[in-house]
Amino acid sequence: MKVLVTGGTSGLGLAMASALAAAGATVALTGRSGRRASSVAAELPRAVGIEMDVRDATSVTKAVDQAWSTLGGVDMLVNNAGIGMRTVNPHFMTHPLSFWDVPVDGFRAVIETNLTGYFLVAREVTPRMLAAGGGRIVNISVNRSTMHRAGFVPYGPSRAGSEALSRIMAADLRDTGVTVNLLLPGGATVTGMLPLDSASEGHGFLEPAVMGPPIVWLASDDAAGVHDERIVAVEFERWLRDRNS
Repeated sequence: MKVLVTGGTSGLGLAMASALAAAGATVALTGRSGRRASSVAAELPRAVGIEMDVRDATSVTKAVDQAWSTLGGVDMLVNNAGIGMRTVNPHFMTHPLSFWDVPVDGFRAVIETNLTGYFLVAREVTPRMLAAGGGRIVNISVNRSTMHRAGFVPYGPSRAGSEALSRIMAADLRDTGVTVNLLLPGGATVTGMLPLDSASEGHGFLEPAVMGPPIVWLASDDAAGVHDERIVAVEFERWLRDRNS
């Protein structure tokens, strides 16, 4: 399995890239810094690091070209690159901003990364997968409560948009051989998106490794043909048992 993971240098992306590599996949992980991406990839078996700014269509095309050439194709895209509320309000949990106080530049940056970025990468990869006869796309999402929580503009709208995008992608790609699924942790996770406030520390946050088992399963033969599902990582074992029962 040849997998492209966007935003793979830290957090959920690195956890998924690591789990996939440990399971035998060949992984291309991306980051805005090509040097950092290469450095992180060097710590994983059969992994390469590629520079990609998901907000920039030219950068996306160049990176996908490189991944496709280096890996000899891409069987799975994991759309994960994103930025969180900290970019617009470092203390968003304890001192949330009302939407009318959110800086316009901050709003645009989050939407361009978390929503437009998913679109641009999927737009570049999908025609190649269709031409190759199939592929898998996994879009990373969040709990729905995050999408309408007070003080969560622009992160909430960006993730609501990416989830709607994913469902439409799945509808457009039904019966084509390219599958689309959503995967989310199922709770606040220890990543760079957490607030800086010390009060937020040690309150039962999930570890990024929770994403490992479901992403490895989605890359497996058992998941061939699985389409338009919304998988919550903390509920994955129960979901899989129910599916197989």
